[in-house]
Amino acid sequence: MSILPQLAFILVLGIAGYILSKRIAFLRRNILLGKGETRNDQAEKRWKTMLLVAFGQQKMFKRMVPAFLHLLIYVGFLIINLEVLEFVIDGIFGTHRIFHPVLGKAYTVAMNAFEFLAVAVLVSCVAFLVRRNVMKVERFVKPELKGWPAMDANLILVIEIILMVAILSMNATDQILAQRNHPQYVLLDGLFFSGLIQPIFQGMGDGALVAIERIAWWFHIVGILAFAVYVTYSKHLHIFLAFPNTWYSNLKPKGEIENMPAVTKEVNLMLGLATDGGSEAPAEVGRFGAKDINDLTWVNILNAYSCTECGRCTSECPANLTGKKLSPRKIMMDVRDRAEEVGKSLDTGGKGLEDGKSLLGDYISKEEINACTSCNACVEACPVNIDPLSIILQLRRYVAMEESGTPAQWNAMFQNIETSFSPWKFSPSDRFNWAEKVKNEEIK
Repeated sequence: MSILPQLAFILVLGIAGYILSKRIAFLRRNILLGKGETRNDQAEKRWKTMLLVAFGQQKMFKRMVPAFLHLLIYVGFLIINLEVLEFVIDGIFGTHRIFHPVLGKAYTVAMNAFEFLAVAVLVSCVAFLVRRNVMKVERFVKPELKGWPAMDANLILVIEIILMVAILSMNATDQILAQRNHPQYVLLDGLFFSGLIQPIFQGMGDGALVAIERIAWWFHIVGILAFAVYVTYSKHLHIFLAFPNTWYSNLKPKGEIENMPAVTKEVNLMLGLATDGGSEAPAEVGRFGAKDINDLTWVNILNAYSCTECGRCTSECPANLTGKKLSPRKIMMDVRDRAEEVGKSLDTGGKGLEDGKSLLGDYISKEEINACTSCNACVEACPVNIDPLSIILQLRRYVAMEESGTPAQWNAMFQNIETSFSPWKFSPSDRFNWAEKVKNEEIK
């Protein structure tokens, strides 16, 4: 028997592994362009969050129909890819269905389960294509999804459909060859779903069946390897990053806005309050807020690469719902696009962060960030715990503290808060006068 197929398989596996390793290094470097932040506290709670939100799909089920379809694809992805292990072993050693002698009848049960999930994935992908392109669900036709993002979503669904068809075609032709006692092919007790399409191939000769079975086998395994590489360029990177992203979630109450440590320390020193860093004045802060991705934290950039572009954040955003320009999904896409731009520039010997561009201004406008109400609806809606509000607040802090560029009405409010401890310009001692009026009305 020729070993060329085995050598070809090992070569393909090696190429895919090399490209994937290079891309992973690229993504890691881009994420670490952000400032350091430690989020390893409350390990037990973080494990629980990751298991419930990323693995258990907890937040998906706020919308039952897409959640159920997504669950079928998710479970199918996890379980069907167990079969890839057999593909790899067979490809390297030139065997065929190597696990069958080990598992016996359980192998047929497992294959029927894989085929059921393959059909479920196929049906779910078709349903998602209909939702995006026929029903045109509103959150899938927003301006930020024009062009490549829309094509990416459709392309991955089509690829998944083709991969599932390849599995069923491979099994159908494989079993016809086994029924004809063709060498190497193993007759199973019965595969239901691929058995339904066997009549399509029954009239073909052995040579044609072998060709179809081998093409389907190669297409599936090469498709899986190509898919693994492709997702690192796609929104579907969330398949892998959802797990670390939920682990590093912000576990503080959503209404708690984090203060800037350097500013907090300086204020405490001015007030004579104790600080963690002692009585020394804080070192000069390089920049207040964020103008570019290196001013954000690495967790913010990880959030951006974990974005599924599902649009649940934008569909819940009150600013967007009232016609404002803000779209939390676009914020995350912009951060990722800027990180990609800087990363590619660094890899080609370019200027990187010194290219004359910045996240604020070239990607995200002041109009967008000023429209945010800080309500956390986007954070609550995200199925993988992404926090667009954190990025928006850091950009607004830069505009306010570095550029003094906030709207005049906001500056008046800020001044009132500083002097009167409320947004309204009246003395703090008059704050509860309304209560006296109510009391007098009740007495009357």
